[in-house]
Amino acid sequence: MPYPVNRSGVLERFESEKLIRGNAGGWAIMNLGGILFAKKLEQFERLARKAPRMIVYEGTNKIQTKLDKPGTKGYAVGFQGLVEFINGLVPSNEVIEQALRREVKMFPEIAVRELVANALIHQSFSESGTSVMIEIYDDRMEISNPGKPFISPERFIDEYQSRNERLADLMRRLGICEEKGSGVDKVVEAAEVFQLPAPDFRVGERRTSALLFAHKEIEEMDRNDRIRACYQHCCLRYVMNEKMTNQSLRERFKLPEAKVATVSQIIAATLEGGKIKLGDPSQTSTRYRSYVPFWA
Repeated sequence: MPYPVNRSGVLERFESEKLIRGNAGGWAIMNLGGILFAKKLEQFERLARKAPRMIVYEGTNKIQTKLDKPGTKGYAVGFQGLVEFINGLVPSNEVIEQALRREVKMFPEIAVRELVANALIHQSFSESGTSVMIEIYDDRMEISNPGKPFISPERFIDEYQSRNERLADLMRRLGICEEKGSGVDKVVEAAEVFQLPAPDFRVGERRTSALLFAHKEIEEMDRNDRIRACYQHCCLRYVMNEKMTNQSLRERFKLPEAKVATVSQIIAATLEGGKIKLGDPSQTSTRYRSYVPFWA
């Protein structure tokens, strides 16, 4: 869009987007304008507690805190800086590839970016005294927002429903989110590419949390980790119009062909848990079986 030729054109544009409102010869900033574009959220009494908060802990529990820092800017003007700040706090692992050493962040940036955007957009603003929180431990990152989701966490990959439509629409147009339900797909895909345990989505009494885990070998994963990874892989394949097979799951875990039995056990446990089902019930050969999510 061309930039308006004068200041009044800019103000009219802001008013049409319901970011400001004419008020006795001046202008009043609406909550939507404040939450997106405030340079200092603390100047807005009702929005001050809605700034995202970052906490880094020593170890794997909440006993010792290394850093506790609330955000200060509105979501649109502060988003890129927020993501960069979080990535700066994420521990790095040293990887040796073809005799060259390089630093790799524990969590993929695309996953952090998508989950933070989701938390900001899908939070419940009616919950008072609480905000989006990004908590970093030695072995995981938890990104949580106030309020329960409108859809089951098991359907985050294939379903989408926005709680705050005006906020989501503006953040989409500002390039912060896509508003088409592909954010969780990217998170799950990034976890697979980086060989991380499957992310976990949890719903509490008043909060929804997304957990990213540090790398684990398949032998270190418990039954729940394996079933969650199998189910999410199956969902990801399904939304890509493909079906999960023993081979595709083996590739997800980067396992050799000798580990076919291990993968078969994971699939059997996920079937038993009712998370997936046979893509073609008439297929009798276990070698050629394919699988789809339980809701397909």
